[in-house]
Amino acid sequence: MLNIIPNLLFAIILATAAYFAIKNFGKIKRNILLGKPQKRNDNPTARLRMMLLVAFGQQKMFDRPISALLHLCVYVGFVVVNIEMLEIVTDGLFGTHRVLMGILGPCYATLINIFEFLAVAVILACVAFLIRRNVLKVGRFQSAEIKNWPWLDANLILTIEIALMVAFLTMNASDKALQLQNISHFADTGTFWVSGMFVPLISNFDTNILLILERASWWVHIIGVLLFLNYLPFSKHLHIMLAFPNTYYANLQTKGAMNNMSEITNEVKIMLNMPADNTPPADIKRFGAKDATDLTWYNILNAYTCTECGRCTSVCPANLTGKALSPRKIMMDTRDRMEEIGKNIDLNGTFKDDGKTLIDSYISHEELLACTTCNACVEACPVNISPLEIILELRRYKIMEESQAPQSWNMMFQNMETSFAPWKFAPSDRAKWTEGM
Repeated sequence: MLNIIPNLLFAIILATAAYFAIKNFGKIKRNILLGKPQKRNDNPTARLRMMLLVAFGQQKMFDRPISALLHLCVYVGFVVVNIEMLEIVTDGLFGTHRVLMGILGPCYATLINIFEFLAVAVILACVAFLIRRNVLKVGRFQSAEIKNWPWLDANLILTIEIALMVAFLTMNASDKALQLQNISHFADTGTFWVSGMFVPLISNFDTNILLILERASWWVHIIGVLLFLNYLPFSKHLHIMLAFPNTYYANLQTKGAMNNMSEITNEVKIMLNMPADNTPPADIKRFGAKDATDLTWYNILNAYTCTECGRCTSVCPANLTGKALSPRKIMMDTRDRMEEIGKNIDLNGTFKDDGKTLIDSYISHEELLACTTCNACVEACPVNISPLEIILELRRYKIMEESQAPQSWNMMFQNMETSFAPWKFAPSDRAKWTEGM
């Protein structure tokens, strides 16, 4: 009876972690779908290719080779090493020990050695990232929007990844030490090169101490991974999962192409006696976006996918010249507002006006006006996020609903309406400059 207690305890912990993970990820899905509908399912072949190159292949990361190589170590290492979770979960549920060894035979040691070398790569890369953030203080990690919780979040997740890899190597080392003491439950696994270097340091430990060390490492690794899974919905590292759908549904249009409101375009065509769509005009509740739920579901998915890496802000010409705009902050603000709306719904059953909106409460008019629509932020993002789409929708609301545009812009709008060009010249006079040539 006593032998099944650890297995039962593990099953309860696993089920509890799975329940809360599904619940929290379900809330994120709900929040994303609160956005306006938008069709993004055209050209599946091109979309799949985009996802494989950008999300899986990390194509755009290599614009900055050093950070790309470090990130690749963490990405590949963490994902591959946690294949070991299949064995750990099976052993935890059924009381077996290294169940895959019986299936893989001699190949098992080779597989674990690969895992161990990758674990070392993860540790070294995470240490390098910690140094870059906290010692070298790379510029894009020092902005105001990533102080406090974002700063703690980044450091915490790097520390957790190091702890998980250390627990994995400690588990293997203590397991091998127990094998050398001929403990029956610990069958010979072959040579593990990395953890094997530490075996001489602990091989003379008392058997009970080694058993405690092995079990403690085992539990730390599995509990750490389960906690990490439940921490993801509250962390910027949610991009580990959302980068794939985000790149799949990314905009396939040429950068710089802006989406006009079809209803407005139709009205303009009618006014200019141009062929127009004869379908009845849609019931437009609002021009542009005032709050996060006025954005499309894809814009909100962008916000949840944001890695907070700051590449967008570091290339933004407005930000580089001292303007208030930071594309990274736009995405973080959108996600924070969406989280606030979701919590409001959880509390009240339906959304109750809280007197806040994405624009003004989170993002200022000054930030929106600073954007030059150059698409540098979109080009720089390693997972194809588009802060520009959100900026344009918010700016559209400010101009079309609240008539809050700079005087110079209003003059341009008036000229385009009356003279069909940004300049105040009659259409019949546009070619006069050519006279006498």
